[in-house]
Amino acid sequence: MAAMTTSAGSPGAPRPLLNRRLAEFGTTIFAEMSALAVRTGSINLGQGFPDEDGPEEVREAAVRALRDGRGNQYPPGPGVPELRTAVAEHQRRRYGLAYDPDTEVLVTAGATEAIAASLLALVEPGDEVVALEPYYDSYAACIAMAGGRRVPVQLRPQDGTYRLDLDELRDAITPRTRLLLLNTPHNPTGTVLTREELAEIARIAVERDLLVITDEVYEHLVYDVEHLPLATFPGMQERTVTISSSGKTFSFTGWKVGWVTASPELVGAVRSAKQFLTYVSAGPFQYAVAEALALPDAYFDDLRGQLRAKRDLLSTGLREAGFEVYRPSGTYFVTTDIRPLGGSGDGFAFCRELPERCGVVAIPNAVFYDDRAAGAPFVRFAFCKKTEVLQEAVGRLKGL
Repeated sequence: MAAMTTSAGSPGAPRPLLNRRLAEFGTTIFAEMSALAVRTGSINLGQGFPDEDGPEEVREAAVRALRDGRGNQYPPGPGVPELRTAVAEHQRRRYGLAYDPDTEVLVTAGATEAIAASLLALVEPGDEVVALEPYYDSYAACIAMAGGRRVPVQLRPQDGTYRLDLDELRDAITPRTRLLLLNTPHNPTGTVLTREELAEIARIAVERDLLVITDEVYEHLVYDVEHLPLATFPGMQERTVTISSSGKTFSFTGWKVGWVTASPELVGAVRSAKQFLTYVSAGPFQYAVAEALALPDAYFDDLRGQLRAKRDLLSTGLREAGFEVYRPSGTYFVTTDIRPLGGSGDGFAFCRELPERCGVVAIPNAVFYDDRAAGAPFVRFAFCKKTEVLQEAVGRLKGL
C-alpha cells in the first residue's frame, strides 16, 4: 500500500495516511528498547513492568471468577459493582474521600484509557492543557487526539531530586487553559508533590476555575513520604478526575484494570467517551481486583518495603557506576544524569549503545519532553525487578 493518498478536493495533493495529530509520535520508545533487550539478551530495566506476578490469592481470584462464569461475557459499562464498591471503599479508607460507587466510579482498561477518555471528553480543539514535563508519552498523544494544545511546565533537577516551580505553573495558565494534567507520584522523575505544592495547585485551580486530571497510579509506591490525592484539598473533589489502576500496586500489569473517581457530572462525561473506546474490558479480572483492594495493610506495607530496598540497591549501584542519581520518593523508576560518565550527554545514543556495552537496557528521558534538549542527558532505570536481577544489572553497569 502506498504511504500517501490523494486528499479529497485537492487533485494530486498527497496526504499522509496517519492523522496529522499523531504524526509526531511514531512508535513508542518502549517498543524499540524492549526489542533491543530481546535482540541483545540484555537485562531490561527500561519498560516499567515487574518480572514476577503479584499475590497468589489475587491470581486465584481471577481463576475463580473465570470458572464461575463471572465476567466472561460483557460486564456492565461502568464496571462490575463489586469493583466499583471496592474502589469507593479504598478511597474512603485511605484518604477520607466519599464517592458513590454507582455514579462516581468508572472502571477503565487501565489508567491509559482513563487518561485518553478523560481528555477526549473534557478537551475541545484549541483548549490548552497544562502538564508537568517530563510526562508519560501517552499524555501528549491523547491531548493531540483531543485537539488540545499542551503547555508543559518543567520539573527541574534540584538538590538530588526534581522540583516544581509554582510561579511557573501559575504563569503558564491563560484564558484558554481548560485543565491541569498532573501525575503524582511522578513518572519518570519519582517526585511526589508535597502538601504545600498541592495546596497551592488547588488554590490556582479554584481561582482560575480549572478542571484537573490526576494520574495517581503509583499511589501505593511511595517511600519516606506521604501520597496526598489532590481531591482531598478544599474545592477540589468536585473539579478533579482522579485516576488509578491495579497494575502497579498488584503486579498484574497485563490485566489492564484502571478506574476513575470524580463527581457524577465528570464521570458521566468521561463515560461518554470511554464507551466508544473499549466499551468494557477485563471482566473476570475486575472481580479479582475488587478482592485485591481489600487486602490487609500489611500487603501494601510489605510492597513499599521491598521496593524501597530495591530502589536503594539500584540507586547505590548506579552512583558507584558513575551516574548522578536523583533518588525517587515514589514510583519504581530512578532517573540519572549520564554526563559524569563523559561522552556527548545524548541519552538516546547512550541507551542504544548501553546493551552492547554492558548488557542493560534503559530509557532516555528525552522522550518524555517537548524540550528534548532539556531531557537529553537524563536516563531512566526501572527497579521493579527481582533482587538478583538488579544485582546482576548493577554488576554489569560497573563496567562503565
